[in-house]
Amino acid sequence: MNEPALVVDGLVENPREFALADLAGLPADAQIEDVSRFHSKRKGDGVALEAVLDRVRPLPEANYLTLHADRDDFHVSIPLQAVRAEGIVVYRLGDRPLGVEQCGPFRFLIRDPAACHTSELDDCANVKYLSRIELSHRRGRDTRPRTDDEHAKLHEESR
Repeated sequence: MNEPALVVDGLVENPREFALADLAGLPADAQIEDVSRFHSKRKGDGVALEAVLDRVRPLPEANYLTLHADRDDFHVSIPLQAVRAEGIVVYRLGDRPLGVEQCGPFRFLIRDPAACHTSELDDCANVKYLSRIELSHRRGRDTRPRTDDEHAKLHEESR
């Protein structure tokens, strides 16, 4: 069986896939231990989104980051600049890859959505089962709930 890899592509100079070892090999100051300090119900260790972006080098016209979760066909498109410094890619729990029971193999978390100063970043921008990060000039596919009822139903189903 192939090791899972996170695809990062779109408007970048160096599109690539990141396996567990690639993320673990990013600089020590980019590693984020114990994401539960930001989100008490989440477990695992991650890496700063900025470190991932440093490797792929977004093009100047990249304005949006679309998070794709193929497993549950969930997609969120958010302003790149708003989330760039707050995003975390969670990829392991201890010395193991992040398991499906923790919504892995990759998960996207925003440390503090309020720090992003935009209403476009809500709890639904914390994407489980992350498989791809796509950078684009315009907003990409976004399947987040549009009404309060849809939103409540989604969070009820994910418990």
